[in-house]
Amino acid sequence: MPSSRRRFIGSLLAGSGAATLVGHPLTQAHPMVKSFPIACNSYSWLTFYERQGKNWMANPDASLAELAQSGITAYEPSINAAEEVTRLIPLLRKYKLSMHSLYVNSTLHKANEAQQSIDSVLAIADAAKSAGTTIFVTNPSPIQWGSNDDKTDAQLTEQAKNLDRLGAELRKRGITLAYHTHAPEHRQGAREFHHMLLASDPKNVSLCLDAHWVYRGSGNSQVALFDVVKLYGKRIVELHIRQSRNGVWQETFGSGDIDYQRLAADLETLNVRPNLVLEQCLEKESPNTMQALDAHKQDLIHAKAVFAGLLE
Repeated sequence: MPSSRRRFIGSLLAGSGAATLVGHPLTQAHPMVKSFPIACNSYSWLTFYERQGKNWMANPDASLAELAQSGITAYEPSINAAEEVTRLIPLLRKYKLSMHSLYVNSTLHKANEAQQSIDSVLAIADAAKSAGTTIFVTNPSPIQWGSNDDKTDAQLTEQAKNLDRLGAELRKRGITLAYHTHAPEHRQGAREFHHMLLASDPKNVSLCLDAHWVYRGSGNSQVALFDVVKLYGKRIVELHIRQSRNGVWQETFGSGDIDYQRLAADLETLNVRPNLVLEQCLEKESPNTMQALDAHKQDLIHAKAVFAGLLE
């Protein structure tokens, strides 16, 4: 599934928000005022549109109109270039969608490519200033999507150094960098995941907890997921929300393999209010009973109930 994310990013026009936003929940630079509204990632809409034989954002106006019809008021797009932010700002204003976070690609484990990647992300940050964006999510790319290759220790050291540099530069712009993972980072004792957090300054690098990728990448383990919360809970500034049953992603967010009620309670106990981002995606084995609009309406209803304590 991460390879699908990479393939579709180049075709997106991307997006930005116009609503006035509160400060970032967990950094001194952005003291918590209240929680963000529940957002939705573009990837979930992509997977539903693909199943329906359509292309998400082929018609940006129509795509965002449907997202707005779901009741969701915040959008987290995947951005590949600064120009994509600029082109979509008017449409997000039209549909009153905020973009307090966005997802960017980065390649940071190669010294000869890292600076170009950092410069690209910083250009996106400069373009997103007018949108009120305060969180940039990135998952530094693996060596090759779909392979079982792991980065060397030297590459992990290089990547952590550059991740911290990127976070420091974003912080100067009033933006928090949130480190995100898919399954590969949790192989081999989760060496890549842990090193990125342990070798970086918490002031520069926070955590986007993608609960289901931690769960799946650790062999479908809730023990691993909740250990991550114990270890790094105070660094969580964003939560990606997806549910499965018997290991298979479901059409809607609800009860299933991951105890999200416990996760919400643990975050509340930690006094952490992350940006909540729905990412209830489809895979080949997922049920096929509804289309994108109805599914996202149900996602929002259930998420508001589960995370009520974090939305006050």
